[in-house]
Amino acid sequence: MSFEDVDTAGLESPRTTDGMPMLGLGTWENTDPEQCSESVRTALEMGYRHIDTAQAYDNEAAVGDGIERADVDRDDVFLATKIWISNLAYDDVIHTAHESIERLGVEYVDLLYVHWPARTYDPEETLSAFSELYDSGLINAIGVSNFLPEQLETALEACEAPIVANQVELHPLLPQPELREACKRHGVEVVAYSPLARGGVFDQPEINSVADKHGISEPQVSLAWLREKGVTAIPKATGEDHIRDNWASLELELPPEDIETIDGIDARERVVDPDFGPWNQ
Repeated sequence: MSFEDVDTAGLESPRTTDGMPMLGLGTWENTDPEQCSESVRTALEMGYRHIDTAQAYDNEAAVGDGIERADVDRDDVFLATKIWISNLAYDDVIHTAHESIERLGVEYVDLLYVHWPARTYDPEETLSAFSELYDSGLINAIGVSNFLPEQLETALEACEAPIVANQVELHPLLPQPELREACKRHGVEVVAYSPLARGGVFDQPEINSVADKHGISEPQVSLAWLREKGVTAIPKATGEDHIRDNWASLELELPPEDIETIDGIDARERVVDPDFGPWNQ
């Protein structure tokens, strides 16, 4: 099936219990301002309602411009950004969160993440600043990203406001069952970045076979598998064809035998692995 054959009319993303759309648009490495803005506008007008960015992506202004240009009300968009690891001291969280919101051109963000538990991160200090932003109405929800189960538990104890999501690398080559179980136990949603393993899903025979069986693309298989696991996915896409192909994954309900096939993948690959990642400490 070619991208042009994909019909996405009328599709709508399911939502978590907290109202977060389970399929969104990731914007990592989408740094050309015009392209980024156009990607966001295209996605929103196609039906996406979840847009993810970060201070470190250097594209918050372009994301905000895309939201402004789209024929979609701001209040209908679930917008998430992240505080970078050099900005996690109390005063820096407050100051740079305001800067992010100004760059985005909005009055609030729906979800603000601690991007990594690294460098200036301190559970009590960092999360007390996040709680203040939450209490002030500048952010609607608090999230963490790249937190291991033990770090998530510490954060939940330290944060006065609820933590609703943990954004981590997750895909069929890195299914992270222990982490998913820990999040479920604490009532924290899992959000998957790099849900296509940066193209790695194209090289897996099990995913190839399921895609061929249904006459669809490998990304659609991976995204449908994540949804079956109760995981929100934010695949990066820039061009309209790929944005549409990812969105069309909402039509796919994988039968149990296909889930079992994908679960049986032996390969394990982490594609985002900085030295400061908590699993490297």
